[in-house]
Amino acid sequence: MKYETKSEPDPRTGQPVGPKVPDPSPAPRPGPVTLEGRFGRLEKLQPGHAAALWKHFQGHPELWTYIGAYGPFDTEKEFAAHIERFAASPDPYVYAIIDKDKGPVGYFTLMEIRPAHRVIEVGHVMYSPALKRSPLATEAQYLLAKYVFETLGYRRYEWKCHALNAASRRAGQRLGFTYEGLFRQYLIAKGRNRDNAWFSMLDSEWPMRKAGFEKWLSPENFTGDGQQKQSLIALNGMSP
Repeated sequence: MKYETKSEPDPRTGQPVGPKVPDPSPAPRPGPVTLEGRFGRLEKLQPGHAAALWKHFQGHPELWTYIGAYGPFDTEKEFAAHIERFAASPDPYVYAIIDKDKGPVGYFTLMEIRPAHRVIEVGHVMYSPALKRSPLATEAQYLLAKYVFETLGYRRYEWKCHALNAASRRAGQRLGFTYEGLFRQYLIAKGRNRDNAWFSMLDSEWPMRKAGFEKWLSPENFTGDGQQKQSLIALNGMSP
């Protein structure tokens, strides 16, 4: 889907301006919902999740390399303190990702929340090795996006990552976000320069992305040994 900036004449000056938004009222902020899927669920992060999460995150400092504000953690006590702080945060607002068999295996957040403009970002995506490349890893993103667009009514959903984080850039594209550009010297993260790559998904694009997610997640898309038949990036109509 090609995006074009639409315009209307200003009623007083005739200058081109954007079209009116049908509902310009603020969107609600995310809340402590439970979002159920076939492979697991999302729920509000709680301090009590820390011990189970630590079992999956300990010994993997590489998971924290591109997280700009915290980590890696060397002890369970340090990690638990981080989870306790994060669980109390209104922005980022954090959801634990719960595997039906393994329990808590990761978390991610809704952040940079701008209700007045109906803009929100998914970020701080922390997938443990127990979650990566699993169907739940994709289902969790589907459940959160569906909540953002269909329940909360946001117009723009953002994905931003370190420009050197190749895996995150691929993930954003695979999930149906459109690359918008590079923001140079956007942050100082852990004392180092960070250029940010920006991606977005719009409410007008969500029906097609939703259909792609649901086709990918359907049992018919997997072989008996759990291999996908069609890729999500193909189902989303995105170029690899």
